[in-house]
Amino acid sequence: MYAGVVAPPLIVGTACGLSGTELTLLIGAALLTSGLATLLQTLGVWRVGSRLPFVNGISFASVAPMLSIVKQSHPGQALPAIYGALLIAGAATFFVAPWFGKLNRFFPPVVSGTVITLIGLSLFPVAAGWAQGGNASAPDYGSVANIALAGVTLAVVLVLNRFLSGFLGSISILLGLVAGTLLAIPLGKSNLGAISHVPVFAVPSPFHFGAPTFQAGAIISMLIVMLVSMTESTADLLALGEIVERPADARTIEGGLRADGAATLLAACLNGFATTAFAQNIGLIALTRVRSRFVVATSGVILILLGLFPVAGALVNVVPQPVLGGAGLALFGTVTASGVRTLTGAKLEENGNLLTVAVALGFGVLPIAAPTFYAHFPQLVQTVMNSGISAGCLVAIALNVFFNQLGRRKPTAPAQLPLVADITPDRAGAPTG
Repeated sequence: MYAGVVAPPLIVGTACGLSGTELTLLIGAALLTSGLATLLQTLGVWRVGSRLPFVNGISFASVAPMLSIVKQSHPGQALPAIYGALLIAGAATFFVAPWFGKLNRFFPPVVSGTVITLIGLSLFPVAAGWAQGGNASAPDYGSVANIALAGVTLAVVLVLNRFLSGFLGSISILLGLVAGTLLAIPLGKSNLGAISHVPVFAVPSPFHFGAPTFQAGAIISMLIVMLVSMTESTADLLALGEIVERPADARTIEGGLRADGAATLLAACLNGFATTAFAQNIGLIALTRVRSRFVVATSGVILILLGLFPVAGALVNVVPQPVLGGAGLALFGTVTASGVRTLTGAKLEENGNLLTVAVALGFGVLPIAAPTFYAHFPQLVQTVMNSGISAGCLVAIALNVFFNQLGRRKPTAPAQLPLVADITPDRAGAPTG
């Protein structure tokens, strides 16, 4: 779960060109806000929180739209735009939660599976850049040594995942990062000395990167992502409720979604990112039979402490880019595979679903394959459509309505919520749901 929390700020911070100190701050803020979100989700306040044993962390679904915002922004303006969009998206999630069941019909497996697949595909260029060295202007960018280091890291992750089981198997990516970093030290590709300059204790200052700005395109992209995350969270709440023998009713789901929204609002103020319920602990709870939400709340306290001691973020920051690239290939690949797994329940042989997936994937991959395709369109269109997630999601929703809902009679009973696969890394980065 630690890897799932620190990976998004590492990806976005690197794309923003942040210094090592600022990147450490961003990682610390992610840990702190994830811990606060976990306490809010497990313990609850008023009608906020599911009061189920859920760990909350950074939503991987939000990474690709944030990278799109970075590409569309001038230097130093990306993070304020991201936080402005997160403030709106978090507030919308909080207030829409009671009525989300009515919107859920727009996110059946054919839509959610397509979006999750695009999330993974859109992150592969990030992993490729890391594997080559991260800095395109560096003399050794793309060198055989860098790519070999990424390959060795990936091989370690695969071997550990194959031969380890239980807890050790579940942290194979983290162990792979450690092994890759240790290998990089004698090669001179890891700067452990940077840790000595990190303060022992630090509290994140609100809006450290500047006052939030509100851009229509960025807000639309983030709202779309939050709707997808709400669908995933709903499915996870239903699944965990069954395991702990506390079936999630409408009040529980509303509280869980409100916790996601409130935590995202708080995270935007404290330099964090969108949070959502992680699904790994569903499997852990089923395995260990430890069903107490107070035990899980303790993990939230641990995350808070890690966030307040910047050395935890600094340790991640010393991991060489090629090592991150090797692990990222496994991580982002399993996100993509998770989307494909969700699509297996979409009945692709019926109602134009296959064409829906095909066209939506085409629009989603277009910004990656042809980055200048929308260069002559208005800025609002560029920001929304240059995010493969936003473009693919909008097209998938529209085509699903056209093929499966337009002109059809409404069902006499509400459809069950689709159990979509979660995209949070678990065993070797394998998403769980």
